[in-house]
Amino acid sequence: MRPWDYVDSEEVPDDDGTIYLMSRGSQYAIHVNGQELMDNRMHGSEDAHADLACESLADLENAKILVGGLGMGFTLAAALRQIGAGGQVTVAELIPAVVRWNREYVGRAAGHPLRDERVNVYVGDVGDLVEVPPTLWSAILLDVDNGPKSLTRPTNSWLYSHRGLRAAHDALIPGGVLGIWSAATDDALTERLLDTGFDVDELMYSEAGRPTHPDFDFHVLWTARKRPSVAPPSVAPQCP
Repeated sequence: MRPWDYVDSEEVPDDDGTIYLMSRGSQYAIHVNGQELMDNRMHGSEDAHADLACESLADLENAKILVGGLGMGFTLAAALRQIGAGGQVTVAELIPAVVRWNREYVGRAAGHPLRDERVNVYVGDVGDLVEVPPTLWSAILLDVDNGPKSLTRPTNSWLYSHRGLRAAHDALIPGGVLGIWSAATDDALTERLLDTGFDVDELMYSEAGRPTHPDFDFHVLWTARKRPSVAPPSVAPQCP
């Protein structure tokens, strides 16, 4: 088998690790701290991540979606396929090199979603846009650090804490959706989502041949819906 070739690398902010882009012909993979994070040939769970969240939204035409973690662009591309011409997707990516790699190397496999006029790119921590949202989001899709058990950057665990989940709940419109991708199960996260007031669905997604957490052979997708506002019952006027 053809060996992997080094393409580029960058230090992970606030961490001792390094993130690498590797290639083998038309195949690209992103590695960090000696582990493969993603590959451009297997992305079914990323597509499902966005599809499940968007299916739960009442208004797709004008949806405002926040994607946390650009990766190789597949979640972003799936969200763009779901929303209408009036929708917008903001993708937050902490590592500038990942944005550059999508523009220069890996974007073709996902259909070059960064070229879509409905996309805004925020180079920084997605937590910034959850904690102080510029607008209420229709959906927040998190694929950060392989899930709640942080692989690259310990500070990412805030997103999955009670405080982070409450911030996400507050940042969503009524009926909005928080979607979370993970390489492994986490019963405690499900409990925290329920404690925060979300209605929660959990899906195990199997993708043969794809690297996962060593204890599992599937990925986990949480779709957590903020309950719609309920208008108070109208009271009929009383006759004098």
